[in-house]
Amino acid sequence: MTAPTITGPQLALARTAVEAALAVLPTSRELVAGEPTAASADLLTGGQAITAKFSGAAVGEVVVVVGQDLADALKESPLGELDLTAAVRPALEAAARVFGPTVLDPGQLMEPGVALSAIATKDHAVAVPLLDGGDVRAVVALALTPWPVDQGPGGVARRGDGSVTRGGLDMLHDVEMEVSAELGRTRMSVRELLSLSPGAIVELDRAAGSPADLLVNGRLIARGEVVVVDENFGIRITEIVAPGAERE
Repeated sequence: MTAPTITGPQLALARTAVEAALAVLPTSRELVAGEPTAASADLLTGGQAITAKFSGAAVGEVVVVVGQDLADALKESPLGELDLTAAVRPALEAAARVFGPTVLDPGQLMEPGVALSAIATKDHAVAVPLLDGGDVRAVVALALTPWPVDQGPGGVARRGDGSVTRGGLDMLHDVEMEVSAELGRTRMSVRELLSLSPGAIVELDRAAGSPADLLVNGRLIARGEVVVVDENFGIRITEIVAPGAERE
């Protein structure tokens, strides 16, 4: 049986998704996205793979394979062994978000050959190598059911039946999301982190009395003032942050 043809719009969408993932992928090298190609098990045989399925405005699967150097660096961090799945999750989320509002499953750590072989069996699976010079250091592979055929106004992807994927929001209404409050941030060296002890004071980048940030899955959505509700802390919303404004 002849393998399904991967169309130009699919390749363009895949490349956009991979570039979004690359922007937040933790790596010690500056990588660039190569040419999209059909997914196959031999694209990168060393390292570790994380695969996750997503649903919502689009239904599909994304695989990120990182080289062994990154996997080893995370295991040997001065702060202790870091979880590779958690470290790569922002890249998985960024790739899936290109296709509209989606919910990503927790993800699974797999051998690269197994993960790439599995996604290669899906129709129209696309893989993009991430290159350091001419060497493949990582791979991002995607498979959607179905792939959007084009993009409508405002960059919203459309399904093959012509419907706009924004309609997928209805099926997300009952999905629980992690909401957190943030008083401020700071940057510290590893030496400073390791020297912390009970009673130490960490100065944040925000003045006393400034609004606290309200985040959903790590994304800023609102600001407000800290209040006490029945002996628990809460936030009274004073400002809703418009999409994109959190980068200002």
